[in-house]
Amino acid sequence: MSDAPPAIVEGWYERAASAPARIVLADLGDPRADAAADRLRTEGLAVVVEPVVDPADPAMVAAVARAAAAGLNPGDPVVAAAVLIASGGADAGVAGATRPTAEVVRAGLTILGVGDGEGLVSSCFILILPDGRPIAYGDCGVVPEPNVEQLVAIARATAATFECLTTESARVALLSFSTRGSATHPRVEKVRRAAEYLADTFPDLASDGELQFDAAWVPEVAEVKAPGSAVAGRANVFVFPDLDSGNIAYKITERLGGARAYGPLLQGLDGVLHDLSRGASSDDIVDVAVIAGLMARD
Repeated sequence: MSDAPPAIVEGWYERAASAPARIVLADLGDPRADAAADRLRTEGLAVVVEPVVDPADPAMVAAVARAAAAGLNPGDPVVAAAVLIASGGADAGVAGATRPTAEVVRAGLTILGVGDGEGLVSSCFILILPDGRPIAYGDCGVVPEPNVEQLVAIARATAATFECLTTESARVALLSFSTRGSATHPRVEKVRRAAEYLADTFPDLASDGELQFDAAWVPEVAEVKAPGSAVAGRANVFVFPDLDSGNIAYKITERLGGARAYGPLLQGLDGVLHDLSRGASSDDIVDVAVIAGLMARD
């Protein structure tokens, strides 16, 4: 795989540099985050904000109080990042290079809360395939066993993230080990009900399910397994039935398929706070910071 960033990522950088967002980096002090901060500043991709709060600042009092009431320390950089976003001291934040996802999600949920109309915090990955095509996978990092309503929320949020970061309209496939009744099982029924609910509630969003991955991705297979579908064979947003399958699939797509993976991108918070893998490189932190700034502006 070439070291040059895909064209879509270059587009992200151009958009970010045109109006740099204020991004709080919760992992500053770690060499990777410090190197990322230097690059963000040097290339004009973001205004880097330190994860430090002033509890006496009137703009921060309410968010600090929420943190304290939940037993969170506002001096903790991850908590401070959420406080800064909630109080307007930063447009978005990135955390997790040195901390577990659970701690980032807890800070976000406690201090930012769930956005109006969202109902659920989930995550997705944007993957850029070797041929430059972007796709999205959700949920790959937060919700272990989503129910019908949660699958619908994940589908909507992942479609919105995909559309924000690409120039394409989302085509959502709700994945299963069955395609249109080829198997019968409670797990299949869950996906089928979610697909029906999504289609009925959000008819303007192109979606279909239940679909096996080959029916969702390969046009020739779609013609046999799901004829007449507006999504099958051309899906670009994939919703997995559980966290096991989503997490495994993105890593296979990245490691065996040669895709570039960006995320996990948290969705559903009342503010933009993105997570990082603890194996993230400085370049990964830059990429997610740029994405966070773009989503904060959307």
